Amino acid sequence: MDLYSGHINRLIEELSNLPGIGNKSAQRLAFYLIGLPKDRVGHLAETIVQARDNVRYCEQCCTLTDQEFCPVCANRNRDARTIMVVENSRDLAAYEKTGKYEGVYHVLHGAISPMLGIGPDDIRLKELMARLQGDVKEVIIATNSSLEGETTAMYISKLIKPTGIRVTRIASGVPVGGDLEYIDEITLLRALEGRTEL
Repeated sequence: MDLYSGHINRLIEELSNLPGIGNKSAQRLAFYLIGLPKDRVGHLAETIVQARDNVRYCEQCCTLTDQEFCPVCANRNRDARTIMVVENSRDLAAYEKTGKYEGVYHVLHGAISPMLGIGPDDIRLKELMARLQGDVKEVIIATNSSLEGETTAMYISKLIKPTGIRVTRIASGVPVGGDLEYIDEITLLRALEGRTEL
């Protein structure tokens, strides 16, 4: 038996499809949204549509941005000769919070996972290899410490080694199975400083 009318049920269902939102959280959000003034709901909906229409990949590092180049790539004070490879834009943001990394990034938008049918062609590896044609001295691989992250790290290392570019991996201060976006800045900084040659 449905507890609510069709519109409320549809709103709860759509909200519960969002990552990390269960049915109870979806109900709370639905009733919160219904209680907002109509102009605030309209502004939220418009903001979501505008973000969806205008956000794209950075021409250089492939992170999400609404400009041609993201703020990191557009910053001429960054060391473009050092590239940190991360799985997603949230990982990039986590490292930026440390305030200590001065290089640039490359966002893969995933990790190699044969079990899920995700191969090297399904992530942004071609774009990374194209960037390595320039003046690059080091590639820091900062994929997650999961089976997929380790597989991706080893694959990237084997691709880059023949070029003569130094390839390092973040230290294991990052717990195995942990996602970078949830790790504190101190641990991330230690992992970056303790990176090892691959």
